[in-house]
Amino acid sequence: MAISFEKAFGIHPQGLQVRAQRAELIASNIANADTPGYKAKGMDFQAALAQASSKQQTGMTRTNEKHFDVRMELNNGVGFRTPNQPDTGDGNTVDVQVERNLYLENSMEYQASLQFLDSKIKGLKKAITGG
Repeated sequence: MAISFEKAFGIHPQGLQVRAQRAELIASNIANADTPGYKAKGMDFQAALAQASSKQQTGMTRTNEKHFDVRMELNNGVGFRTPNQPDTGDGNTVDVQVERNLYLENSMEYQASLQFLDSKIKGLKKAITGG
């Protein structure tokens, strides 16, 4: 009987990938906190995770490695965040404290997924070796 890693790990591998993308997005917001006119971006995690976990294809195929993979780059749940603070005069909508909190929350959830996967891998290893 073969072990199905997809069944064993569930949605956690895709969750790690989306959380890594979200971390990059939040880090970009923090890095551009002083850039005039920069609009803070956010990610709808549920939509991005659903898109990452779906196995459906749009009917288009990538015929050359230089082509964009439209299936992965259509939206990815990324959009502009509604600002919590009034405009500071330069058009920048980044609230650094909010972004830091979001980054911390995202990294804790990333670590939780890693720990879950680690325990699943240890359990599978124990089942395989019998020890």
